[in-house]
Amino acid sequence: TNISCASTDRMLITDKNKIKNKFKKINKMKFNYQESEVWFVTGAQLLYGGDAVIKVDAHSVAMVEALNNSGKLPVKVVYKGTANSSSEISEIMRNANGDTKCIGLITWMHTFSPAKMWIHGLMDYKKPLLHLHTQFDEQIPWSEIDMDYMNLNQSAHGDREFGFITARLRKPRKVVVGYWKDADVQAKIATWMRVSAAWADSQDMLIIRFGDNMNNVAVTDGDKVEAEIRLGYHVDNAPIAKLVPYVNAVTEEEIDALVAEYEKIYDFAADCAKGTEKHLHVRQAAAQEIGLRRFLEKKGAKGFTTSFNELEGMTQLMGFASQRLMSEGYGFGAEGDWKTAALVRSMYVMGQGLPGGQSFLEDYVLNFDGSNSSILQSHMLEINPDITGTKPRVEVHFLGIGDARTCARLVFQAHTGTGIAATIVDMGNRFRMIVNEVEVLEPKALPKLPVACALWKPMPNLEVGAGSWILAGGTHHSSFSFSVTTEFMEDYAEIADIELVVIDKDTNIREFKKELRNNEVYYMLNRSLR
Repeated sequence: TNISCASTDRMLITDKNKIKNKFKKINKMKFNYQESEVWFVTGAQLLYGGDAVIKVDAHSVAMVEALNNSGKLPVKVVYKGTANSSSEISEIMRNANGDTKCIGLITWMHTFSPAKMWIHGLMDYKKPLLHLHTQFDEQIPWSEIDMDYMNLNQSAHGDREFGFITARLRKPRKVVVGYWKDADVQAKIATWMRVSAAWADSQDMLIIRFGDNMNNVAVTDGDKVEAEIRLGYHVDNAPIAKLVPYVNAVTEEEIDALVAEYEKIYDFAADCAKGTEKHLHVRQAAAQEIGLRRFLEKKGAKGFTTSFNELEGMTQLMGFASQRLMSEGYGFGAEGDWKTAALVRSMYVMGQGLPGGQSFLEDYVLNFDGSNSSILQSHMLEINPDITGTKPRVEVHFLGIGDARTCARLVFQAHTGTGIAATIVDMGNRFRMIVNEVEVLEPKALPKLPVACALWKPMPNLEVGAGSWILAGGTHHSSFSFSVTTEFMEDYAEIADIELVVIDKDTNIREFKKELRNNEVYYMLNRSLR
C-alpha cells in the first residue's frame, strides 16, 4: 500500500475533534458480508451434447441473478459455471478453498452428473457445503414434455447421485429441497449463509483470556488444542498486568468524550451522575473500555474472558466495558469461559443485522411457579444491552466477590420473546453443542438487585428443559440470542462436524436420555474407525 508521509502524519494526529468522533466510526467488529461470496456450481456432463450444457448454463445464470436480486440473501452468490468433469470440479474446489472471499459452496445437479467425477474435489473441499435440490421450472409442462426435456431436467435424478457420494464420503452439508424462487427455500439458504459467515469468522478468531479458568470449575474448561482443530478459534492467555498500561494511558479528554456518549444513550442513577462521588467509578469504567478495546484491536482478538480473581492493578471488574464491547460484536465469557466467548461472537455474526440481540448469560435463581416455572438469568455485571427494549441505566454498586470492588454497570431487563440458549461442552472424545429453545418472560421489579437480567422458561417446561440440559452436561453459562434460531445452530454443528442435542417443545426425558446414549455409542465407534 502506498501511503505518503504526509497522510501518515495526519493519521497519527490526535486532537479533540477526533476523540469526540472516535465512537461514531464504523463498527470494526462487524463481519463484512458485502465482501463475502458464496459460489454456485452446477453439475452436468457432456453426454447430451454441447447444446444441452449451454441451456444448463443459461438456466444457472438466470437462477443466480434472481437469487441475488431477491433481497433475501445476505451474501452475494457468484456463479462458477457448469462442472462437466472431474478435473473441472477439482479446480473449482481448490480455488474455493484458497479464495478468502468464498465462505461456502452451493451445488445443484441440473441434469445427471456422475458422482465419481466429484470424489477428488469433495475430498479436497474444506468449506461449508449446501446441496440445493431444485429444478429450473416450477411445474412439469404436461402438454409439451418430451424425452429431450426429461434428459435435460434431471435434478430429481442427478441430485440423488450427488447425494450418495456426499453421504459415502461422510461430507458435512446442508440439503435444501424446494423451488428456488420460494421464500422458505431462500430463507434456508440465507440462514446457511449466515452460519457460513460465522464459520469463516471463527477460523481466525482469537480469544484473549485475562486470567485462568475459575479455580476448580470443570464445565467451562476444555481442550483448547482440540477446539482449534475442530472449531478454528485460538485461545491466548494475557495476564491482567498486560492490560493495565493500556487503561492507565487513557487521557482525561478521552474519558470525557466517552462519558458524554454514555450520557446521551443511557439514563444515570442520581448517585453516580456527574458531580457525585460515585461518578469516579463511571470514569474508571470508561478508561477500562477504551484501554480494553485498544488492547484487543492490537492483538486482533474477536473475544475475551475476564476473572474476578485476577484484577491486580485494575480499579474494578471490567463489567461495564464487557457489556459495551459485547454490543459491538466482541465475544465474551466470564471466569475464563473461552468456549462461551467464542460462541457469543459466532452467534453475533450469524445474527448481524437481525433484530433481537444476543448476550452471554448465566443461570442464577430458580422460580417455581407451576407451568410458568422459570430461571432468572444474569451475571455479576456482564450482560449485553442489545437484548433489552428499554433504556439501560448506569448504576454504581459494591460487588462483594473476589477482587471486583465497587463497579459501574448497565442495569436493565431483557425484552420478552422467544430465543435460544446454546453452549458447547467438551465430552472428552468430542464437543457437544446443546441448544435449548426458551421463552423470555416479563420479570417483576428487582429494586434490590442492581444487575442486568432475563427471566426465561426453558422449553418445554422447567422440569424437562433444565433436566435435559443437566443430563447433557450443559454449562451454567450460555450464549443467548433472540435473532438466531435452532436451525442456525444445526447448520453450525453440521459444518463443524460436532454432536448436537436440541431441547424444544417436543422433548421428553426418556427419549432424550436414549438420544444421549445412542450418541455416545456413535461417537465411540466413530472415533475407533478413525
